[in-house]
Amino acid sequence: MNRKKVLLGMSGGTDSSVAAILLQEQGYDVAGITFRFYEIEGNTAYLSESAELADRLGIPHYICDVRKEFEKNIVTYFINEYMSGRTPVPCIVCNNTFKWPLMAKVADEQGIRHIATGHYAQNIQLNNTFYITYAADSDKDQTFFLWGLKQDILCRMLLPMGDITKVEARVWAAEHGFQKVATKKDSIGVCFCPMDYRTFLKNWLAQNNEALAEEEQMMGENQALVGSNQAGLNKVKGGRVVDEKGDFIAWHEGYPFYTIGQRRGLGIHLNRPVFVKEINPEKNEVVLASLSALEKTEMWLKDWNLVNQERTLGHSDIIVKIRYRKQENHATITITPDHLLHVQLHEPLTAIAPGQAAAFYKDGLLLGGGIIVNAR
Repeated sequence: MNRKKVLLGMSGGTDSSVAAILLQEQGYDVAGITFRFYEIEGNTAYLSESAELADRLGIPHYICDVRKEFEKNIVTYFINEYMSGRTPVPCIVCNNTFKWPLMAKVADEQGIRHIATGHYAQNIQLNNTFYITYAADSDKDQTFFLWGLKQDILCRMLLPMGDITKVEARVWAAEHGFQKVATKKDSIGVCFCPMDYRTFLKNWLAQNNEALAEEEQMMGENQALVGSNQAGLNKVKGGRVVDEKGDFIAWHEGYPFYTIGQRRGLGIHLNRPVFVKEINPEKNEVVLASLSALEKTEMWLKDWNLVNQERTLGHSDIIVKIRYRKQENHATITITPDHLLHVQLHEPLTAIAPGQAAAFYKDGLLLGGGIIVNAR
């Protein structure tokens, strides 16, 4: 493979566009690829914008339609997690299991050594091991989303946005004559539901309720294939909100529309602040409690990845994050007999939700992470 060739994921946004320009200025032979993951209301402007920039830079540009695969692997996962009472992390799952491996596959087919994106992160090599490190722009740092990448990806990864800030990127693009790129608005939230996930989920459930009703009508008395699904969907029409003792407080709108730690939007007015402590799909209940009742000191992770176990396991100075921003804590990490990661927190954390992710850091290095199974 040509070590000066790089395949860059281009979304049409500021970050990937500036990344293309920077890589080219650094002497790389850049090819751009735009994946069709999900298009809201048929909006394909990002395709023409990416192609336009590639044409202006004189680089080849490919479009790869993986909407069906994305629906199956990411959107379905997202819906299933909420329907199971968990809180999904679609951007993490996409980056670690879908987007970057897909880029590597396409790069291999094209004989291209490097793969790159506009992520705000950096990477380094220490003692023959590659690590992702914090971005220069701490406010935009995206290392939290990349903990699941293995060495076969990390050794090929280029991250040209890692050592500049977003403000600098906009200024740089404007000064080089790319005014349209410089003034693009930042994308917010999950790509297929950029605002409140509840609206997306309600629309999906409404569509599937209609589809299941049509199936039942067509199948007559033979409803075995749809009965269980219909029963599950019916549960989101409402259920009990209870306290920790199980005493009734109010009615909820559907358990998937609530998340652990939620305080706002509960539609409940008590003489004290309450938060969602637990979501129980089997009982169709949402449990509320005081903030102190949400404090946990241990959690267990599945689907984990550790870049270097010797740097991570058994050390008392590992930093763990369960949010994209803030909420850092120190922890000691071990492996359980059933091959889960046990995270012993040194100070309690609130609002730890099953399905969320935890990422580990030390000395500025991203050491790995996993998906939270439970906490106590």
